[in-house]
Amino acid sequence: MASIFSRIVAGEIPCYKVAETEDCLAFLDIAPIAKGHVLCIPKKEVDYLFDIEDELYCKLQLFAKKVAKGLKKTCPCVKVGVAVIGVDVPHAHIHLVPLQNGSELNFKNKYEMSSEELAELAQEIAKNIE
Repeated sequence: MASIFSRIVAGEIPCYKVAETEDCLAFLDIAPIAKGHVLCIPKKEVDYLFDIEDELYCKLQLFAKKVAKGLKKTCPCVKVGVAVIGVDVPHAHIHLVPLQNGSELNFKNKYEMSSEELAELAQEIAKNIE
């Protein structure tokens, strides 16, 4: 059975897309722990980050770096935090979280945003990705 992220890639489930390449997709987390919490995924479904073939792994990391730079322009922060948990969805993904003091990188926290706010934020971030 395809993961929820593979279903997003296939267009079966909508997302708040912020960036896309031939191999990768970035979209807002719908249960964010901070405003601007983005997920970067390879379009190819691979459960464990370190099982991704080297070429795609490098593309994903460089893609996440590019997205993080756009995210920092959109959501002013001290740094963009990075986390790879890998147990909640069986599809490798990188969390990018705007940080003010580091306490935001607690996945028990949830930042409430409406669908309209998510859509507007996704568009803002997308405009800032170079």
